[in-house]
Amino acid sequence: MWQYFTRRFLLAILTFLCSTFVIFAVIQWAPGGPVEQAILQIKMAAMSGEGGPGMAIGLGQDVQISEKAIESLKKYYKLDRPWPIRYVHWLLAFLTFDWGDSYKLEKPVIDLITGRFYISVYIGLIGFFLGYAVCIPLGIAKAVRHGSSFDLVTSALVFAGYALPGLAVGQLLLFYLGGQLDLFPLAGFRPADWENLNWWEKVKGQLHHTTLPILTYALGAFATLTILTKNSLMENLGQDYVRTAFAKGLSEKRVIVWHAMRNSLIPLATGLGHSLSLILAGSFLIEQIFSINGMGKLGYEAILNKDQNIVMGIMGLGVILQLFGNMMQDLLYCVFDPRIRFR
Repeated sequence: MWQYFTRRFLLAILTFLCSTFVIFAVIQWAPGGPVEQAILQIKMAAMSGEGGPGMAIGLGQDVQISEKAIESLKKYYKLDRPWPIRYVHWLLAFLTFDWGDSYKLEKPVIDLITGRFYISVYIGLIGFFLGYAVCIPLGIAKAVRHGSSFDLVTSALVFAGYALPGLAVGQLLLFYLGGQLDLFPLAGFRPADWENLNWWEKVKGQLHHTTLPILTYALGAFATLTILTKNSLMENLGQDYVRTAFAKGLSEKRVIVWHAMRNSLIPLATGLGHSLSLILAGSFLIEQIFSINGMGKLGYEAILNKDQNIVMGIMGLGVILQLFGNMMQDLLYCVFDPRIRFR
């Protein structure tokens, strides 16, 4: 098994290099980089100075930027070399945790990411565990009561929630529960007076501010996890070893929990590894909706501002989490099913 994971680790290194190379190339070819933005600011400043209060007059004039000035800008932003060479420099710097500075915020990228990483992890992990804590018992109940009114009603509710995009659900929750009923705050990750609160008030304030974002995050996986749990359990309940367990006189609860459910967890293990990378991806729009200054919002704003260093830092970290999640997924197969051996 260790040989298998050694090969997977070496393959993960190659996958990381290929993925980040493609992402870096796309970012370099995309228009609106730091040099273009700097040139636009220089032109706007020059035209504003010429036109004074009548800025509309200045906008009609073409302000020329010399080639020497453009080359100076490229050198300042370290864009004066071919992009494959810049990728090698970025890769070496990334591996040594030197992720450069933000063009827009003018701060080290690694400080910006580490300062907000815990926010996205907090929302992602709690939403992830909340989804499994609700969907697994619900899937078991639906499998045991298959075809009943309970099964039909819960299926309708689950698929209705699945049909609604997470973005729409978050906005609806924010509008009704936060705006109309004033039950939850409209923005922020923590109370404004966080430093002056005792530990219990901090706990309540934290939960009060993050209930809606976490619920929005978890709702997206409810239908998939619930139906996957139900179908997997129903398949195992029809196996010979389950009928043998019932024939031995074991109780229904013991047969389901200790026999059928263990094998039913194998398909769910697939989602465990994949969900690790979704902790970051799923927080992009959620943090934007609820005005939470996490890493998702940082990446979203960096894409809009063409802040290449932040985008590459977050994307590189996301690729690592995806690859680590895939390896953890294979390891969980062995934990849930001892019959699986990787050779």
